[in-house]
Amino acid sequence: MQFQADILGTPIRRAAISETTALGAAYLAGLAVGFWNSLAEIKKTAKARDAFNPQMDAAVRADLYAGWQRAVHATIQFHPNENN
Repeated sequence: MQFQADILGTPIRRAAISETTALGAAYLAGLAVGFWNSLAEIKKTAKARDAFNPQMDAAVRADLYAGWQRAVHATIQFHPNENN
């Protein structure tokens, strides 16, 4: 999570509940039957377990991102049906 915060250059919050897919489905079901009145009401129940703030130097972030872009481009070249 720290690496994601560093690469994205934005704070990341990890949910207190790890089963967020099931929780999301429960929230949607609750909205459908009227248990929850709005998304704003649901957002009030959200709790974060951990927070990760960007710590990476901008130059390092830019270098890593450029390397990732090169790797993606190189990988695309191997796709047999790709029109490059």
